[in-house]
This record gives sequence, C-alpha cells and structure tokens, in this order.
Amino acid sequence: MLKNFGKKLIHKVKKSSHLIQTVAIFGYANAKEGEALYKDVFEVTKKLAEQGYTVVDGGGPGVMRAATLGAKKGGGKVIGVTLYPKDMKNFEGRDAKNLFDVEIKTDTYVERTLTLMKQGQVYVIFKGGTGTISEFGMAWGLARLYFGHHKPLILYGDFWYKIIGTFKDHMLLRPEELKVFKIVNSPNEVISAIKEFEKEYLKGEHKHIKPTKNGFRL
Repeated sequence: MLKNFGKKLIHKVKKSSHLIQTVAIFGYANAKEGEALYKDVFEVTKKLAEQGYTVVDGGGPGVMRAATLGAKKGGGKVIGVTLYPKDMKNFEGRDAKNLFDVEIKTDTYVERTLTLMKQGQVYVIFKGGTGTISEFGMAWGLARLYFGHHKPLILYGDFWYKIIGTFKDHMLLRPEELKVFKIVNSPNEVISAIKEFEKEYLKGEHKHIKPTKNGFRL
C-alpha cells in the first residue's frame, strides 16, 4: 500500500513550482472552533494554500479540521490520511466535517503516522496532547537519523523554546538534532521558514525535497 502513495499524490494534487510542495500539519484533535489554537492553524494553512502549498492532515477534528478549512479558504488542496478505528476508544478517527480533496486510508495508527510523514515534505507541529508528542518525537528522531536528507520540522509557538530548552538541559542531544527544526510564531514566519529550508536544499542540505520515481522519501 505505501509504495503507491507517492503516485496518488502526484496524479491527484495540482503540481506546484515550489521545491517543497506538501506540508503536513500535526496538533491537538480536541481543539475547538473559536479557540486560539484553532484560529492559528486556520490562518497558517490559509497562508500556505495562498502560497501554493498542498496541506496534509490526519482527516480528523480539531487542528486537522482547522487545517483543511484554512487551506480550502486559501484556495488550496488537502490530502487527508485517515484511520477508521476498530478497537481504539480514545482515538478520534475520521471527521465527517473535514472535507479534504484526496483520501489515503490506513489500517493502523502506526501506518497512519508514517503515511502522514511520507506525504509531507515539511512538518508544522502545533500544540497538542500525547498523540502530537509521539508524532513530534518520531519526526524529530527520523530527522536526526536521516540528517542531510531529512524532512525538517517547523515548531509553531513560543512555548517550544521552553520545551526544547528543557530537553537540552536534561536529555543527551546531538548537535544535528538542533539543526532540523525552526521555531516560529506567525503564518508569515512559517512561509519564511519553508523558504529557508528550500535555500538549504539548494545548498545540498535537504536532499529529500527532490522527488523520487514513486513520490517523496520518508
């Protein structure tokens, strides 16, 4: 199943002139319309769509629905990576109000997470709960393992400075682990961070951005 995802993306989503074309969004599934977090996600994905980027989200409620609504408001396209849970009472699952353009169905939570990371070339990570923490950890770990042809992270919100500072104070971080992310606090800063990553690619620092035969590298 995974080997066909890149082809689905290329065939069904409008091509972009950007080196980076797809941006995956992670965050709190229980964010409510009207809350600051929900509004932030909406504005970020609206800006992304206006700039020609395709948004990828998990097809659920909260941050995911806000991501889709913002991207659609900006005239963009959205890929929803979904999971219809059978035995996870605490997983939100598919949100019928999240009206994305392309659906990629997965069978397990792990497959869903990996597929979100496969489809996105850059990850924007907002405030969230344990699910978001696990996604952040996997994305950060993969970026370190594949450093040099990794997928970079954009951490949205000033609170990330304290989180990363705590990791630096109490964990054993390698130098490259602090080079794979940028912390931002506005939609314009998200766009600027992506453009910086594109410049780094041109210098040979982010080889993953170049398309492969079957899509994009994990």
